[in-house]
Formats: sequence, structure tokens, C-alpha cells
Amino acid sequence: MSGKVIAIDGPAASGKSTTARRVAKRLGFLHVNSGLFYRAITRVALREGLIGESELRCRVPELEIEPVIGEGFVDVRVEGEAAGTGLQDREVSGHVSTVSAYGFVRDRVLTLLRAAAELADVVCDGRDIGSVVFPGASLKIFLVADVRERARRRLLDYQTDPSDEAISAEAERLGARDRADSTRERAPLMRAPDAVEIDTTNLTPDAVVRHILDLAAERGLGVRAG
Repeated sequence: MSGKVIAIDGPAASGKSTTARRVAKRLGFLHVNSGLFYRAITRVALREGLIGESELRCRVPELEIEPVIGEGFVDVRVEGEAAGTGLQDREVSGHVSTVSAYGFVRDRVLTLLRAAAELADVVCDGRDIGSVVFPGASLKIFLVADVRERARRRLLDYQTDPSDEAISAEAERLGARDRADSTRERAPLMRAPDAVEIDTTNLTPDAVVRHILDLAAERGLGVRAG
């Protein structure tokens, strides 16, 4: 990588993407959401009925997918078209963990993410950014939060009423996702030894961003939060 990299990892709904986007904006970096690449591949797999590993193994190498520099962020172009809406829908969310566990999918996305970091300074979020994709990142952050709080946030993202029953059901789904991500053979979800862990359960988004900006300033990556 030729640019500076801030890596932000953590489980689903821990606030990675929102935090990364805001930190990138404050520092003048590009925001790279690694999940968009995995979701774009998952949506193609669902559309073409190729969820099985052997089926996808033939399709992924020939799939035209590339990073596209946008206004402050890196978007994804698939088969010559912007990925567009739908990457966050429940069907894609329900299958992305399976698809992203395939080694050949991770290899493809890893190459794309590293290519994006050759173009500019980036804040990249995901689950193995600091441990695998950018082990030499200038700053590594690992966000965590109580699973019920993460479930509440996810329901709000879906514009669903976060009732106790709905939160419990979503917390179960997130717990299953955590277990799948943490126990997969290839690039499991884990905190890099040199990553700073931040528990966001009781923190406002502004407080999390300020903390990371202060850490970045200590490493000469930008000004302190003000």
C-alpha cells in the first residue's frame, strides 16, 4: 500500500461503517467499506442461484468487479454497473457470511481492497482489515458492543421497531453471525494484537469518532478532535 491506512474491525452492527465514514471525512481520507465488496458478490450469487461453493468458484474469478472512487468513499462497480441499492437487504445479509467465508472470495476482495489503498489514504472497515488485509496499517481499531445494543442498532437501520421481542430475535441472528465469522477457517473475525479495542455500547457516535481522531493525531495521521 502506498497511502496511509486506518483499519476499523469488529462484529456486525458494532458501528464500524458509520464510524469509518465519519473519521475518513474528518481526515480527508477515502472511506472503504469492505462489506460492500462481499455483499456485491453475494447479490450476484443470489441472482444467479450460485450460493454453493463449487458453483461460485467458477464464477468469481471471471466476475467484473472493481473499486470506483466516489465523493469521499470507494464504491463498487459490478459487471460495468454501479452496485446501487439492495446490498443491505435481509436476503443479502442472510447469505453474506456464507459467501464471504470462501477463500477464493476473500482472495478476490483482498486484492480489490489493497488496490484501493494504492490510490489514496483510506479508512477501511471490516472484520479482518487489521489482521489480514492491512497488517501494516498506521492505526488499527477494533470496535465491540453488547449484542442486544447491536441488535437494536441493526433494527433501526432496517427501519424496524426495536421491540424487546424483535431485539431478542435479531440478537440471536447476530450471535450466529459472530460465531460463523469468528470460527471460519479463513481470516476469522479477530482483534489484531496491536489494535485498540473500543466498546461502543454506551458511547455516542461522536464520542467514538473523537477517540479515534485523537489516536490518529498521536500517530501523525491528522489533527486532534475538536
